[in-house]
Amino acid sequence: MAHDHACKSCETTSTEKLDALSAGESESVFRISGADCSDEVNAIKKALAKIGVSSVSVNLIASTATVHHPKEMNSDKIRSAIESTGVRVVDKEETSFLLANKQKVLLVAASGVLIGLGFILDWKDLLSDLYGALLYGAAVLIAGALVFPKAWRALKQRSMDMNVLMSAAAIGAFSIKEYSEGATVVFLFALAELLEAFSVARARQAIKSVLKLTPQLAWLKKDGAVVSVPVLEVKVDDTLIVRPGDSFPLDGVVMEGNSSANQAPLTGESNPVDKKPGDSVFAGTINEASALTIKVTKAFQDTKISRVMKLIEEAQEQKAPSERFVDKFAKVYTPVVFVLAVLVAALPPLLGSAAGFDVWFYRALVLLVIACPCALVLATPISVVSGLASLAKQGVLVKGGKYLEALGKIRAIALDKTGTITEGKFRVHSFRKFDQSLPDAKVMSLALSLENMSSHPLAKAVQSFAKDNHGTESMVSDYTSIAGRGAEGRIESCLYFVGNHRLAHDLGICSPDIENYLVELEQKSLSVVIIGHKPHADHKGSVLGIFGLGDTLKANAGAAIAALHEAGIERIEVLSGDNQKTVDAIAAQTGIDQGRGDLLPEDKVREVKRLTAEYTNVAMVGDGVNDAPALASATIGISMGAAGTDTAIETSDVSLMQDDLSQLAKAIRQGRRVLSVIRFNIGFAIATKAVFLVLAIAGISNLWLAVAADMGASILVTLNALRLLRVQTSDEG
Repeated sequence: MAHDHACKSCETTSTEKLDALSAGESESVFRISGADCSDEVNAIKKALAKIGVSSVSVNLIASTATVHHPKEMNSDKIRSAIESTGVRVVDKEETSFLLANKQKVLLVAASGVLIGLGFILDWKDLLSDLYGALLYGAAVLIAGALVFPKAWRALKQRSMDMNVLMSAAAIGAFSIKEYSEGATVVFLFALAELLEAFSVARARQAIKSVLKLTPQLAWLKKDGAVVSVPVLEVKVDDTLIVRPGDSFPLDGVVMEGNSSANQAPLTGESNPVDKKPGDSVFAGTINEASALTIKVTKAFQDTKISRVMKLIEEAQEQKAPSERFVDKFAKVYTPVVFVLAVLVAALPPLLGSAAGFDVWFYRALVLLVIACPCALVLATPISVVSGLASLAKQGVLVKGGKYLEALGKIRAIALDKTGTITEGKFRVHSFRKFDQSLPDAKVMSLALSLENMSSHPLAKAVQSFAKDNHGTESMVSDYTSIAGRGAEGRIESCLYFVGNHRLAHDLGICSPDIENYLVELEQKSLSVVIIGHKPHADHKGSVLGIFGLGDTLKANAGAAIAALHEAGIERIEVLSGDNQKTVDAIAAQTGIDQGRGDLLPEDKVREVKRLTAEYTNVAMVGDGVNDAPALASATIGISMGAAGTDTAIETSDVSLMQDDLSQLAKAIRQGRRVLSVIRFNIGFAIATKAVFLVLAIAGISNLWLAVAADMGASILVTLNALRLLRVQTSDEG
């Protein structure tokens, strides 16, 4: 079924999609069945290009074809073009592999039975040439129903794919009366394609298990009654009842009740999280203990889980570098091998080889079979999808194969301090007043008024302390934020500032007494916030008071840093706007290699570039908002605590749904596993081809061995890739 989304073009993230739709085109998404490898993808693209479609993206794992087409083009015309390739357009998802592939299974089984019967009769010397040709011919036609039509369509599209190679090999084998081998070639190739479809279905199911997290219905409290309504009909500010054991249908805030929530489906964290009135809850997580009344804060399309689902689906379309390489390689490789097979069959007899034409023709057939690039084509995409699915289950959202491979190559990491290594929950440990002419409450009121304009964690801590100490808020005019230093503003006609040690130096009001006190605080690993008069024409400037604030180191920060080093990270640095002494103390406590403090946003970018110049592949970890420039400068940007931050998922390449740095080591280990599996699969596939190509030309191999080697390589790389679906425990490294 086609679903037109032209009216929603602003929601797409791909530049290509935006460009196409802005040119007056529509986007339609078709659910497809029977597409399991690159052959079908290429066939669909060529068929649609013939009818004037500008671009098409086929997602094998999601079983969809996203088509950009002229607005006047009828969806039935697109549907017919897709189905002309042998791929079906379906109205609903086919959940069972056997139901979706019933015809394929029956055809392969029937062909196998006939070939098995032929082997038995041949072994008993009961099979004449005529009956052998008929029996094996029937087996070829039955299994060939899955191969020959695709080969014919490929030839009509002037394409040379795997189906063409297998068909040519089978026809050639029959032409020289190698009936059993010709039949076995087609049967084993059809069986290999069935196994390939099964492996893709396994990876597909793993992704779907991540996506199917939210219920379809919600219990809406309305006019004194509780009614069941579809989730899509629930509006923001509606009140819902969530029973124990049920999933939260939408993001919301608890209004009544106390319970605990299992947030593992979203964050990967298995420990329940207590929920009380005022706490946020997320769609897809599970209410465990007792009923809760929640107020809906987001419509379904804006919920955290909806964004995650959308990005997981988009991630499957982001090809990894190795996958792009293999695609390009296969396009050249297949026709080159076909030409090579023709030369093997024709040149030696023409050059007077002692072996006859039949011998070289047979060797050429073996060459065609072993040259089939199935294993090579399968080597990367199933590995990438399996890796993405496994990490998503653990609460790590990676935006595509490109970034998954990048994770595996990371050698150095730059970390933001606040909220990454520390809790980001500051409190004021000390306050000292320097202008004794002002009452304490006046200084508190000035600090409260200026800091109320900021959402920085330090500012919030000062606000809370000032309120508790009789501070009252006044009107602030001419408020200006000073990047990396603080802020200033006018209160009752006087110009005041609030900021860090660096700002006091810049303003030239750091006396020896103040400097000594600031150093004393910083040696205790405390951050400082200074409130004072700003120097101007009518005032030389002065410090009114200094707050000493402390942040709490995360309990598992040291273990998380150690795990990153164990995962193979060579260099870890913390980049912070906080003072150098505080940063040094935190680096020493956690085992971080280097702490760099007193950094402005542009300084963090410079430090990331320095690390990149030395280590090439560098990750920057931050909150996805304040550190956006540094995140963008790194090889890969990683956001912490994306489950609590709306913008974090959007601004980074990898999102750790928990506010837990230990997830990063898991992600890096998985990235390394994926890279290792891909490299082995590609290397094994190419090595197998190379060995058997030489054996085929030398006349040592035969069709049986060629098919067994091709199918065996395909099955091995597929099973190796599917290992990545298993969630790796921390002690597996």
